[in-house]
Amino acid sequence: MATQTIFKRHELKFVITTKQKEIIINSISPYMELDKYKRSTIKNIYFDTLDYRLIRRSIEKPEYKEKLRIRTYSNEISNNEVFIELKKKYDHVVYKRRMLSEEQLAIKWLTGYIPNPYTTQISKEIDYFSKFYKDLKPLAFLSYERESFYEKDGGDLRITFDENIIFRDEDITLSKPVYGTPILEKGKIIMEVKCSKGLPLWLVDVLSSEHIYKTSFSKYGTAYTNIIYPKLKENTLNEEKEIILNA
Repeated sequence: MATQTIFKRHELKFVITTKQKEIIINSISPYMELDKYKRSTIKNIYFDTLDYRLIRRSIEKPEYKEKLRIRTYSNEISNNEVFIELKKKYDHVVYKRRMLSEEQLAIKWLTGYIPNPYTTQISKEIDYFSKFYKDLKPLAFLSYERESFYEKDGGDLRITFDENIIFRDEDITLSKPVYGTPILEKGKIIMEVKCSKGLPLWLVDVLSSEHIYKTSFSKYGTAYTNIIYPKLKENTLNEEKEIILNA
């Protein structure tokens, strides 16, 4: 089966409990099934400017936002391959372009050390993005365990459950073991509903009966707000103190 490279869809996020996950999976079982990979480890590297321009803008919830990352799915591609993903959101619709590459080649290209090594339309879009922001660097590593469900009748509805979300801003590579700081409260899970149309009535009924409501949640945004920004603020205060002491 060919790898999908272009996506256009709505993505709804929900923060749920382990118990709610069990109820949802039981309720959707007549309509959806777990994909063939069962459970995958997803590892990501997010690119940003040194002043975190991309994520700072994203958490302001603008009408239009974009991000760039490289990603591996433990069961989907070979060990030496990564997906480069350019993701944009406008007017509540998510547009994603992705292509296969190799980790070190991708990092060198996206950070401007080498020219675009590809000739595809998607690579040109990614190249434009990286050149526009100029000083992109791999600044955040995020990983999580994912279970994905698909519609049995071949529809495009997809539901994913992400657990054990881990962040680090050092040793940023996809080839090392997963370690870092959890960014989600223990026992909480991120559920994402992805579809090109409205939600089916049976799913609306499940969410309503369990009082599960849509929320705004960004893994990278949460890591920035709770870990990166406090660290940057502390470093700034220490530098200011050092200047005062040496004055």
